[in-house]
Amino acid sequence: MSTCKYTGSVEKWGTFEAEMSGRHEGNPFTDYTIQGTFKSKEETKTVDGFYDGDGIYRVRFMPSFEGDYAFEIKGSFSDEVYTGAFHVTPAAECNHGPVRVSYTYHMAYEDGKPYYSIGTTCYVWELQSEELQKQTLETLADSAFNKIRFCVFPKHYDYNLNEPISYPYEGTPMDSSVLTSENFLEYVGCAEGNNFDHKRFNVKHFQHIDDCVKKLMELGIQADIIVMHPYDRWGFSEMSAECDDLYWKYLIARVSAYRNVWWSLANEYDLFPKKTTEDWERYASIIQEKDVYNHLRSIHNCKSFYDYTRPWITHCSIQRQDLYKSSEMVNEWRIRYKKPVVLDEIAYEGNIQHGWGNISGKEMTRRFWEAFCRGAYPGHGETYMNDEGILWWSHGGKLYGESPERFKFLQKIMEETPAPGLRPLENQWDEVGAAVDNSLQDIKYYIFYYSFMRPSFREYHIDDETEFEVEVIDTWNMTIEKKGIFKGKFRIDLPGREYMAVRVREVK
Repeated sequence: MSTCKYTGSVEKWGTFEAEMSGRHEGNPFTDYTIQGTFKSKEETKTVDGFYDGDGIYRVRFMPSFEGDYAFEIKGSFSDEVYTGAFHVTPAAECNHGPVRVSYTYHMAYEDGKPYYSIGTTCYVWELQSEELQKQTLETLADSAFNKIRFCVFPKHYDYNLNEPISYPYEGTPMDSSVLTSENFLEYVGCAEGNNFDHKRFNVKHFQHIDDCVKKLMELGIQADIIVMHPYDRWGFSEMSAECDDLYWKYLIARVSAYRNVWWSLANEYDLFPKKTTEDWERYASIIQEKDVYNHLRSIHNCKSFYDYTRPWITHCSIQRQDLYKSSEMVNEWRIRYKKPVVLDEIAYEGNIQHGWGNISGKEMTRRFWEAFCRGAYPGHGETYMNDEGILWWSHGGKLYGESPERFKFLQKIMEETPAPGLRPLENQWDEVGAAVDNSLQDIKYYIFYYSFMRPSFREYHIDDETEFEVEVIDTWNMTIEKKGIFKGKFRIDLPGREYMAVRVREVK
């Protein structure tokens, strides 16, 4: 008789894990099943377990309530039925639970604390050298970023011709020594020379993904997991429906019990030549069935938006569609989709040849402020050329740009915003005006952002009764100048520089 190893207590929204030995003849990833049912006074949930190599099976569970839980684990992996109990303690001070949609257009942790997303993209940071991964985590720890987009599968693209530290399946890759920056597009898809078994997972690869998600959680960073992407030379973007579904279920069983997980079905879904809308909808149905915690879900575009009105999509994950316009379109998208707008790609700060990767730090910062003041949540990426050929957008490492320091300043402004967030003011034809979301109508709080315009003064008239404290914010130089208390119609002198904002708050 084998034993079931587990701890007797876990914090609320922590990860409970049970470990058992089981059958490993044949193919344990396809031949056997394992499920766990968890019960408390407040909830009952059934989740899939997974095979973790060397005859070991695991079941993970995230409790949403404090108190006592009992569990039962069974399946064809073993003749045994495993039962036990554990106690859920209060959440630690830094643990606010999973992020949820709040007041239609915004987000908050499950305990009610507002979540103001400042994201970045680092596609395969976790598949680089151990030294580079460590540097990435150190950079993130010293940043304002509270969300990071990254892939499970390795990436094949310009500046991404190196081999990853591991592959998701057992097998061998093609000879990458033939790849150059001139010919890499000839090897997209399932290039000749790959030999992977898409029904046998490389558990060490997925154990490492688990570990990276946990490290991000310790930093307070949401792991926006890109489950599929088209930048591929190994054939992972062209697997059969059976193998795709097996992969989805395995990944969900492994990581859905971590509170900081988000699901991005795909990066640039519309670039997959062999996937259809029916495929994406099938993957979505798998998430809805298997992820019992209902983590945030979306799908990212290249050119054509997915239908973000689909009920399974919790928020819009948007890449700009226009060469110039990005944050400027937020008002329209809020009206059209009535969901949080997350601008995961508004181009990247950098200097590479591609148009999506060479805007300035000032332009990146401008797009962040414009998005925030229109009631959306912007995302960053960086693509500066350097001697090492290590670009943050894909590899991580160090940041060289000017915008990340400005995001720390913006983060402070965001956190001073009355919950849940901002909404764009209507009929603001020569400025970007923002007020508190409609759910908090009794709070008079406004930000007026002037972007690349350079007024030397502005006149304001909100009402005749309220006293307002007025501040001038230099969003680039990161300063706040108090201008005094005003009532009725008033004039504020400005320095005639770009990237200024004026904050007007009711005096309480």
